Amino acid sequence: MIIDTHAHYDDEAFEQDRNEVLKELSHKGVEKVINAAASMDGCRRTLKLSGEYDFVYGMLGVHPDDVGDLTEKDMDFIRENAGNPKIVAIGEIGLDYHWDVAPREVQKHWFLRQIQIAKETGLPICVHSRDAVADTLAVLKEGKAQEAGGVIHCYSYSAELAKEYLAMGFYFGIGGVVTFKNGRKCKEVVEMLPMDKILLETDAPYLAPEPFRGKRNESSYLSYVAKEIASIKNISEEEVISRTTENAHRLYFKLK
Repeated sequence: MIIDTHAHYDDEAFEQDRNEVLKELSHKGVEKVINAAASMDGCRRTLKLSGEYDFVYGMLGVHPDDVGDLTEKDMDFIRENAGNPKIVAIGEIGLDYHWDVAPREVQKHWFLRQIQIAKETGLPICVHSRDAVADTLAVLKEGKAQEAGGVIHCYSYSAELAKEYLAMGFYFGIGGVVTFKNGRKCKEVVEMLPMDKILLETDAPYLAPEPFRGKRNESSYLSYVAKEIASIKNISEEEVISRTTENAHRLYFKLK
């Protein structure tokens, strides 16, 4: 059974049929879903979703695009609710220099602050990084993020840089991009990565794999991602699913 380690089922794209989509997942080979918050409202929605569905877990954090109005009161809310047994990580947090919605120094401040909360609460982090290669690594090192551990979500940088993250103990979130014809860089990274550091993720409703590219993504489509990873690694699809599920259990659910 597949674990989708990063989805956004609180997104408005699922507003009309969220319950139907979620209830069907167990019949489509999906064991668990981890819903990633991206804003303070998203944190509240994630807590609600994880409370309503046994197989839905959550991570609490604020995406770099939404950090402009954050306060320490918001950090208190995240810290207090991180103790909820259905919350398994702090995320998604990080830097986004592609859109540059919030000033970069503000992004770095709240990225570092949320890393601190992860360490305080004993939870791993889920890192968003876009067009922010050097600063992401610098903040992670400054915050000693390896003490929390976690995953680089939707990894989009080079195989060479991936070795730096591997040395820090991070996992790598691999999703639909690996199936794209222009996803060469992602394929190269997957080829290099050890299987015990790969997690399956959708980023639903975004980044649907081929043959659904451009449509709304959902957790059951991860079978296409697993198939592509299997082809790259020259192993069976069943082994990919088994190994990535073990990885998710180890990182998020503390199961060996």
